[in-house]
Amino acid sequence: MENTQREPTREGVIRAAEKIAAILPPTPLLAFEAQGRTVYAKADCLQPIGAFKIRGAWHRLTDLSDAEKAAGVVAVSSGNHAQGIAWAARELGIEATIVMPEDAPRVKLERTASYGARVVTYDRMTENREEIAKALSEEKGAVYAHAYGDPWVIEGQGGAGIEIADQMLAQTNRPVSRILACCGGGGLTAGLALACPDASVIPCEPEGWDDVCRSLETGEIQSVGDNPPPTACDAIQTFRTFPINFNVMKEHCREWARVSEEDIRNAQRFAFSHLRIVVEPGGAAALAAVLAGKVEVDDATAVMITGGNVDAASFAAVLQG
Repeated sequence: MENTQREPTREGVIRAAEKIAAILPPTPLLAFEAQGRTVYAKADCLQPIGAFKIRGAWHRLTDLSDAEKAAGVVAVSSGNHAQGIAWAARELGIEATIVMPEDAPRVKLERTASYGARVVTYDRMTENREEIAKALSEEKGAVYAHAYGDPWVIEGQGGAGIEIADQMLAQTNRPVSRILACCGGGGLTAGLALACPDASVIPCEPEGWDDVCRSLETGEIQSVGDNPPPTACDAIQTFRTFPINFNVMKEHCREWARVSEEDIRNAQRFAFSHLRIVVEPGGAAALAAVLAGKVEVDDATAVMITGGNVDAASFAAVLQG
């Protein structure tokens, strides 16, 4: 159910970044030490919804026609895109219906509903979320805003790259050279590649949920298969990427990384103790790749911290080790 009306463009990324800049301040670029280098964390976990997904949601919904806004919007998400769509819909007076896995973190389910969206749950392993969303969209005549297979969403996420490029130049007097991205379906990775075509953009995925890594390795879109392993990274559990994302990534991405669940927990603890921020598992995958030495860095490397929506008890357990 990817939206293939058009291809995402760098011009679209720039326009999306301008739209976000008109309503929200840039999230900080925080310096830390790793591999003997000074590396920079883009703390998009500090967005109003606690995740970078607000970018794509705002670009998508603000570009709807009046008729489309009146019909409403449907989205599928484990929680961060859900909150982005719900937040943007509330601000714009649009009715939103969000299809969410029943095992999504409680905090994500509750916050999505708190923004006024209708939440419909499903079983992640036995039900097809795309079919549910398609039926709801057709029933209501609503626009389906896909979490990553949508040109507006890709462009919106890429706005983070425009901010990174400006901030890196201001803080180091150097252009950003490498950007590590937490990767699910590839919406953020593709958007960053369009935003910063001269930088190396590196998708980072949990082991076993590595459809993008497999796809880039083989040159063809691959699935994670029928029995992927358990992961705490609910935000980046996608079974396969889409052509609209892969076409950008295969042109721009020459490196990729897989990280273990322990790598991710270590990154969450590091972010709390060294950066003083709360990071959910899926939001820590790129940082995990750096700290575990899965990807080399230089002094103009940026690392996306994509989300901080984690249940308190789960996060406390991670901190306790």
